[in-house]
Amino acid sequence: MNFLSHGIPYFDEPLVVAGTAVPDWLSVVDRKKRARSRLAQPFLESPDVALRMVALGIVNHHRDDNWFHGTRAFAELNLQFAIELRELLPGDDGFRPTFVGHILIEVILDRLWIEEDPRWASQYYEILAAIDPVVVGASVSKVIGQPVDELPDLIRRFIQARFLYDYLQTDTLLVRLNQVMRRVKLADLPPAVAQWLPRAVMLVQRRRAELLTPPDAASPFPLNL
Repeated sequence: MNFLSHGIPYFDEPLVVAGTAVPDWLSVVDRKKRARSRLAQPFLESPDVALRMVALGIVNHHRDDNWFHGTRAFAELNLQFAIELRELLPGDDGFRPTFVGHILIEVILDRLWIEEDPRWASQYYEILAAIDPVVVGASVSKVIGQPVDELPDLIRRFIQARFLYDYLQTDTLLVRLNQVMRRVKLADLPPAVAQWLPRAVMLVQRRRAELLTPPDAASPFPLNL
């Protein structure tokens, strides 16, 4: 899942929402620093409320990713996207088409929430703007046992940039995808991919309810699809 989908089930607990974003924030700050579920688990009973809530968000992030990636819809769409992207990327038989397919499913789901009701994104940013980034940073440092001095500034930039809205337009979506490509040291996607993106959005829309429902439980999302 991406940021918005990770956060929506926990909108009543702002620090849990922040915690769900921590693993992805850390991948930007320092890819060697990981907020793993096993590191967060011991803090779920902490008397420090902020630490407990951030740790819970981290645990929820990994738990939700596990069932999400285990859905049949995710596996089938990821394979389909990889095959179609290989046709758009001649000679690219490596990891990039599968990676891009994986990322696309997640960001398109965030796009669909915003298209359904822009208030999902505005509320998400309002929730994050109301928390203290320094408190989040201190909690994350305790969880992973390492300093994360850059994290508070990243959180502030994340809120200011509001890049989730860029997913709504094909050209800006491609720009954001290529930023991810550079961060993981993969080649940029060519402009031809932009012409294919509306098809990808349509395919994710068709299977949205399946993607947002755990294989063995009720969906934690307010679905009316």
